[in-house]
Amino acid sequence: MNVTAAVTKLVKHTLLAAPLAFAPAVASVMMQAIAQDGFQSGVVYAAEAEAEAPKPKYKTRKTPALREKVFKKLAVVQELTSPEEVEGKPTPKPNFPEALKELKDIQKQTAKWNRYELAQLYNYFGFVYYSVENYKEAIRYYKLVVAQSPDIPQGLEVGTLYTIAQLYFVVEDYKNAIVNLKKWMDLSPIVGADAYILLGQAYYSIEDMKQALTNVNIAVDNYESRGKVPKENWFSLQRALYYDKGDNKTVIKILEKMVRHYPKPTYFKQLSGMFGSVERERDQLHMLDAVRLMGELNKEKELLNLAYLYLGEDNPYKAAVIVEKGIKDEIIEPTSKNLELLATAWRLAQEVKKSIPVMEKAASKSEKGDLYARLAGIYLDNDNYKKALSTAKKAHKRGGIKRADQLYVVEGMANANLKRYGSCVGSFKKALKDKRSRKFSQQWIKYCESEIKREKQLAQ
Repeated sequence: MNVTAAVTKLVKHTLLAAPLAFAPAVASVMMQAIAQDGFQSGVVYAAEAEAEAPKPKYKTRKTPALREKVFKKLAVVQELTSPEEVEGKPTPKPNFPEALKELKDIQKQTAKWNRYELAQLYNYFGFVYYSVENYKEAIRYYKLVVAQSPDIPQGLEVGTLYTIAQLYFVVEDYKNAIVNLKKWMDLSPIVGADAYILLGQAYYSIEDMKQALTNVNIAVDNYESRGKVPKENWFSLQRALYYDKGDNKTVIKILEKMVRHYPKPTYFKQLSGMFGSVERERDQLHMLDAVRLMGELNKEKELLNLAYLYLGEDNPYKAAVIVEKGIKDEIIEPTSKNLELLATAWRLAQEVKKSIPVMEKAASKSEKGDLYARLAGIYLDNDNYKKALSTAKKAHKRGGIKRADQLYVVEGMANANLKRYGSCVGSFKKALKDKRSRKFSQQWIKYCESEIKREKQLAQ
């Protein structure tokens, strides 16, 4: 496991609550080995991932010589940690346990070694411990490398400081990670955007959101000012920090970049949610519908949300199609509430023939009579008066009707159209008990009584 993988595995992710769940990504760390005096030192350090970046220019230091007898001893360790490949034979694997044993034997013979030679020995100790994932020991030995300054090349010191910072990150000691990363920044002739992201992530981990945002913004601005697209996980962390700050407008701007450069369905969904939070419903609809067209809108709540958005935009037909397909695909459960939504959408779309059977199913599944009451009104509107009356009876039988007066009005009008004026008067007398229907009911009672009187006169 390299340091990059370890950081990615161990850094804590903080999830932000509704309406969106933002999981900030861990900063990407570019790793490579630096060579010293003709052999691999084992130090790993972060390099700026920019092909055009100039090579680091370190200050020249006069360091002690690496004697041949020391070189030969370290060469044995070198062979154990990075064995040479032989053509035609399987690739040899490093033998870290044996390398560690060799290093401990060598350490007993270092009484007369100079500081530069000791640095090389500690460097190997750090590398081997890091390779076997004993990070605390790796940190201890890498610190011993730095402790030999100024009798070591500046490049070695700088690279080792970065490694120490990364390893503190791995063991979740973020405060020490910050301290060492800042030391590295002070010495390094080049501080790339990756380093600022790592520093920002460290501050985020200790909940210093202000410093985290400052450093993440430096990294993002660095790339964008040169016409480069920041990495996806940089945007993710930046977005999470602005969301934590409550700056929804900036979150939207970041997400707009993400859907342009990294068009994943999850970012379209998040942008849709953010548009909803600032009451940009039409934009919210467009983003969510884009996810549907990608074939990635596969949850009941998401499809129903899209349907309601279409209803809000006066497009009930589209809403009905979405709900109907969702039920057919077994994503939306055909509950009474969902069927009611579908029936309402078809009705608003002037598709009454489609609306009625769906509303019947919705009413049959409901524990209360409200849907039967509404269905009775639909039958009345479509001149099916007998069906309106039979459905009204079902509504009364089931009970729990919020506006019983309205149902009595439906019954009264259905009876009036069937010329059952006596029943009509009876229904409207029940309706006028509610003041909201009183005036309307009195007019109909007057009309029905006059019709009863007229029929009697005709009969005589």
